[in-house]
Amino acid sequence: MERRTDPPPLQTNDRLVAVTGTAAWAVALIVLLIVDLPADERWWRWVCVVGLALGLFAVWYIPRLHRGRAAAAERHAR
Repeated sequence: MERRTDPPPLQTNDRLVAVTGTAAWAVALIVLLIVDLPADERWWRWVCVVGLALGLFAVWYIPRLHRGRAAAAERHAR
């Protein structure tokens, strides 16, 4: 049986995904700041802080990644 060709890559809105995930971490952090957690469970707040920080980094980085890939594809096409 002959192998079919690979389909083209699916176009997605990566920045929207990053913004949505970052917003979810922000909501989780707000909820955990409101709820009175026991002292041994307060580390969950830091999990949310790290998720929020990584999400903000992704929102900043994704457009640069796409521009870099487009520039590399243009250089390769020449």
